[in-house]
Amino acid sequence: MRYCVIGSGGREHAIAWRLMTDGSADEVYVLPGNGGIDERFRVRIGIDDFEGIARFCSEKKMDMVVVGPEVPLSAGISDFLNERGIRTFGPSRRAAMLEGSKIFAKRVMRACGVPTGDYREFDSRDELLRHIDSTSTFPMVIKLDGLAAGKGVGIPENRKEARAFVDSMVADGMRVLVEEYLDGEEASVLGICDGRNVVPLVAAQDHKRAYDGDRGPNTGGMGAYAPAPVMTAELLERVRREVLAPTIEGMSKEGTPFKGILYAGLIIKGDDIRVLEFNVRFGDPETQVILPLLENRLGELFNASVDGALSGCDIRFARKSAITVVMASGGYPGNYEKGRPIAGLDAIPDGAIVFHAGTERRGDELYTAGGRVLNVMATGSTLAEARDAAYEAVGRISFEGAFFRKDIGHRALG
Repeated sequence: MRYCVIGSGGREHAIAWRLMTDGSADEVYVLPGNGGIDERFRVRIGIDDFEGIARFCSEKKMDMVVVGPEVPLSAGISDFLNERGIRTFGPSRRAAMLEGSKIFAKRVMRACGVPTGDYREFDSRDELLRHIDSTSTFPMVIKLDGLAAGKGVGIPENRKEARAFVDSMVADGMRVLVEEYLDGEEASVLGICDGRNVVPLVAAQDHKRAYDGDRGPNTGGMGAYAPAPVMTAELLERVRREVLAPTIEGMSKEGTPFKGILYAGLIIKGDDIRVLEFNVRFGDPETQVILPLLENRLGELFNASVDGALSGCDIRFARKSAITVVMASGGYPGNYEKGRPIAGLDAIPDGAIVFHAGTERRGDELYTAGGRVLNVMATGSTLAEARDAAYEAVGRISFEGAFFRKDIGHRALG
């Protein structure tokens, strides 16, 4: 089969890699791709150029499009391509509101009986500030309603920090959610869905904060590992039964069947499971540790999802661990410089794989072109073995201003 993967990050590089290495695909094109994609299969068409994407897929006779990022999904790319007879893995625009609007997602959770934190909605900046001034409950969670690239969440510890977040992030008329702060350990469970059925993948744990010890600003993710020990087999089955399945059933009953990846960001405390948020696509960097452990052909799962044929599907994962470490540009998630030459990619030890994110190729050389530059992944029979292999590979790569967390996997490793 011939696949077209939409996106430019480490997630998309990992999806393309998996489709090619597991025998799912004869060819995989990535639009617009990055410096890690073979130039023969990198097509510089923007993720918002729906007409250009459709034209390319028709001309190249693509068998399926796989959409990576949330922005084109929320803008309706799946509807657009499906209406033109181009098979597309990813939810419709309406279904993608589970990520595109946090308020919509909360309302769905409440209607479907999905466990989540209490919340209040605000569509007035002044009303939000009055609430902050009147409450004594901190920390609180403030979330912008729409897409914010993983950075539209504030967890202020006091009134001063809450006001500062509002001043910097909330414009008048912007819809905002104030949510109960939930304490516990986070985990990510992604389920592949066909509109009626959902099958969970192996659980992963992301590291959102920029610096060691879970300090610093939120980022798009500084690393991940799988499987996450906090998510036992019993808890994973509960997530399927109490979170994923009711949501899929509820969406179907409302005439909005969900096909694609439903990603539940969870907080676990003992036997208590709560949903922090839904995403509607593969996580980044969770994908980079989930797919290397998958034993099925990824393309078969994509086709089963699109065809409504996941019932009875047995998804298998290797009894190994995987870890990925993000190498980022100095200053990320704030301002950072681009165009720094990258050295050491030809010295990666066997067993490690580098998924590119913010890179650009100029001739035979690679340069930084984003905040999160590289995802260095390794597997091992234990998480400690995978961690050691990943950090050995990280130590061989360099570019000016590079930084990375040195404690990826710390919750599982102690």
